[in-house]
Amino acid sequence: MAPDETAVHIEGPWTHRAVHAGGTRFHVVEAGEGPLVLLLHGFPQFWWTWRHQLVSLANAGYRAVAVDLRGYGGSDKPPRGYDLPTLAADATGLIRALGETGAIVVGHDWGGLLAWTMAVLDAKCVRRLVVVSAPHPLRLRSALVTDPFGQLKASGRRIGFQLPLLPERQLTRHDAALVGRLLDAWSRPGWPEPAESRTYREAFRIPAVAHCALEYHRWFGRSQLRPDGRRYARTMRTEVEAPTLQLHGALDPSVLPRTAQGSSRYVAAPYRWRLLEGAGHFPHEEIPDVFDTEVLGWLNDPEPDR
Repeated sequence: MAPDETAVHIEGPWTHRAVHAGGTRFHVVEAGEGPLVLLLHGFPQFWWTWRHQLVSLANAGYRAVAVDLRGYGGSDKPPRGYDLPTLAADATGLIRALGETGAIVVGHDWGGLLAWTMAVLDAKCVRRLVVVSAPHPLRLRSALVTDPFGQLKASGRRIGFQLPLLPERQLTRHDAALVGRLLDAWSRPGWPEPAESRTYREAFRIPAVAHCALEYHRWFGRSQLRPDGRRYARTMRTEVEAPTLQLHGALDPSVLPRTAQGSSRYVAAPYRWRLLEGAGHFPHEEIPDVFDTEVLGWLNDPEPDR
């Protein structure tokens, strides 16, 4: 029997609530008081990927809010709206629904691509930008063409998600065993623990989550030659004006470090790159102490360097 949305209401030193933005209901998890930090997860995860940072940011004097993105966890799962401009509008609308005009935005994987997009489409909403395991979208587009034996090969599983119907069945059968294998394959040896893997597998079995999660990949792939994709690419040439910290695991086999490097060409503001040794695609979970030290040190620096 498939789990329901209560599977993602995991207890901890945080509070759960629903927030409506732009006609969509989002499940958010909140801890602490102070400047708002919006935490955007990637694939194949949900808000819980930020459990360590909800605590560390709250302890450091920030209001940390992790959200289930459209289609994931306890948030609405509409049939459309999985393109990056719509997802960016979701997130900026959420910031305003939380009572703020802007936020520090931290995004991992798809959440990182979304964060880059927010920083261009609604620049005033992004006060600082932290991107994790996520090259600038134009850098990723380029690498898929110019690095066929590197990033294109590393993206083989994600490219396979372009097929209809079959990937949904593959991801959810046998209690979402493939989700566990992806987490194992993309991370450092020893992570995740079996209990962590079970949590993600369970959340991915919530009805409609697998399909919605795959729609992110399908839009990115199929839009490359469509007018909406070309429009998006032109827009994303605009330089990012928010101070930016880019973090990447040195062992990441899914998004290669060399793909992420070079994203600085799209940033006009102070920019800092950190390659995190001993971490794969999920550094905020694999080495949370090192990750938090980097993020908090940068947030506390009033003039972050390049």
